Amino acid sequence: MKSNKQSQIEVLCIGTELLLGNIVNGNARWLAEELARLGIPHFRQTVVGDNRGRLTEVVLEASKRCRVLICTGGLGPTPDDLTTETLAAAFDAPLEERSEVLADIKAKLDVRGRPMAANNCKQALLPAGATVLSNPLGTAPGMIWSPLPNFSLLTFPGVPAEMQAMWEQTAVPWLQKQGLTSGIFRSKLLRFWGIAESSLAEQVAPFLEQQNPTVAPYAGRGEVKLRVTAWADDAAAADALIAPVEQQLRQIGGNYFFGADSDSLASVVIAALRQRGETLAVAESCTSGGVGAALGAVPGASDVFIGGVIAYANQIKEQLLGVPTQTLISDGAVSEAVAIAMAEGVRRCTGADWSIAVTGIAGPGGGSEAKPVGLVYFAVSGPEKSLVFKRQYGASRGREWIRGLSVGDALDQLRLALT
Repeated sequence: MKSNKQSQIEVLCIGTELLLGNIVNGNARWLAEELARLGIPHFRQTVVGDNRGRLTEVVLEASKRCRVLICTGGLGPTPDDLTTETLAAAFDAPLEERSEVLADIKAKLDVRGRPMAANNCKQALLPAGATVLSNPLGTAPGMIWSPLPNFSLLTFPGVPAEMQAMWEQTAVPWLQKQGLTSGIFRSKLLRFWGIAESSLAEQVAPFLEQQNPTVAPYAGRGEVKLRVTAWADDAAAADALIAPVEQQLRQIGGNYFFGADSDSLASVVIAALRQRGETLAVAESCTSGGVGAALGAVPGASDVFIGGVIAYANQIKEQLLGVPTQTLISDGAVSEAVAIAMAEGVRRCTGADWSIAVTGIAGPGGGSEAKPVGLVYFAVSGPEKSLVFKRQYGASRGREWIRGLSVGDALDQLRLALT
């Protein structure tokens, strides 16, 4: 693939809210994946706030490096939406009102029963010579504009749904027409639970040196991912490069491997239970419904996941789940015995084939020398037996970290029990 300016694309995301961390920059990730899908390499992503001077500086710098600059954000009607006017000023181009854009904005506002405000009119102003990049969902149009030889700007609103629709309808055909697409990148994401990133990386070290396909590790909260990416002339050829590497990585991962691409621990568990024709219920204390929420997020989960009990107080553990009072007194709410009693109790009261129970100390208070913050007990109860295990996560990473890992470990233990 070429590496000169003619083939270089950069992404520029505009918005102070991105710099402040008020919202996650999902647009950059989505665009990166789309560019890879089209076989278009890009070498830089930049985020800049709603500031004319800094935006101008970034755009002029990019114009010296890249063939196409894809911009998102700053196309709305409010005063801080200054992308279009700043780009025009950066290249000394006058703004022109586009009557067709103005008519489109008015029609959309009429449908919504909203009046045409003066601020909306500024969205119809585009630099002279720019092509309108129509927005089928919102009022903010984008543009395709080449203010310099061998340099083009594509602008999109920051609203993800609007940007994505505009990308598919107009931007992709334009990129293909420009001859910027070449071959295709394909990726496979392999997911592992219960193994440290460093340990998995060490085991797959020889694969990390490969060039095509490449293998890269990523770590999250409790989960480790290996992304296998191949470049080829077409999707079939790229998939053929990925397949043998994927098979070897799965074998190395063993039972730690649980799924690929969009799989989650919850979706894998739901699929396994559905295949067996069995059902599941949950009983949760420290995770306060987190396990149930993860299961319920899987489309169609209701044919397998029949419900659960959030049992924080001891009286709920006793009255709804049938945990013996003496067990709570002698062993404490955070204990193996209570975890098993919770799991068996929720199976009994719901009639489920399987159940998961979680009880622990998520902190920041409530711990003791014998039972410190981060101590969590889990139980999995099935048609033949009940299993119990514990984790000591420690308190250093905080309450939500402990709860998140607990949800994952609970689902993973059920996965292992089912397989």
